[in-house]
Amino acid sequence: ALMEKSGVDHLVLVPFTADFASMEAEAYISDFLVRFFHPHTVIIGHDHRFGKNRSGDFQLMKSCGNKYGFQVLEIPEYVINNIGISSTTIRKKLNSGDIAEANELLGYQYSFTGTVIKGNQMGRTIGFPTANLAIDDILKLIPYNGVYGVQVLLENGEEHIGMMNIGVRPTVDDATITHIEVHLFDFAQEIYNQKIRVSLVVRVRDEQKFIHVEALQNQLAQDEIFIRSFFSI
Repeated sequence: ALMEKSGVDHLVLVPFTADFASMEAEAYISDFLVRFFHPHTVIIGHDHRFGKNRSGDFQLMKSCGNKYGFQVLEIPEYVINNIGISSTTIRKKLNSGDIAEANELLGYQYSFTGTVIKGNQMGRTIGFPTANLAIDDILKLIPYNGVYGVQVLLENGEEHIGMMNIGVRPTVDDATITHIEVHLFDFAQEIYNQKIRVSLVVRVRDEQKFIHVEALQNQLAQDEIFIRSFFSI
């Protein structure tokens, strides 16, 4: 979706097979980039490595550019709050639940898409009905357990504010399976089997185990107040 929004005309996804991974760096340039794409310009990151044993770098690409007739541009390192932006750093932020920092480094709100499935409907009984999500991409990184303030995009284009819990539901479940549940504010529609996109905006707290359901209800009410105030709704 981000590439489509940026206006990319063609996107080539190359299967990372053993043969492809074992190509020497210069062979990758001559037998792959030049042979199949005839590039005018190649743009790579300042720390990009390619070829077998990561032996290729910007200088090799530039040297081969002179040889094969294409120019090479380097994307410099970008730093925000004294933090160098990298996918590794962003993954660490997401894995620790630091969604605010992750979003700042990304330049957009981290999101994922899931299909709404039926759960145990416990949320209905305590006044907080939730949409249980089955994430479409099994490789998608799910941030650290906890409660988040989110923006949700429905299939019909409607956008809603809500709160999401990622975790094992320790108060009502005795399980280790991670659940992803979203409660939409001021919303009463049935959206089973719909695909929705959830954008994580603010982390509210860690997942907690409460001694009884009433304590959970009270905390959820406080979470909602905080999130509504954050979004000014």
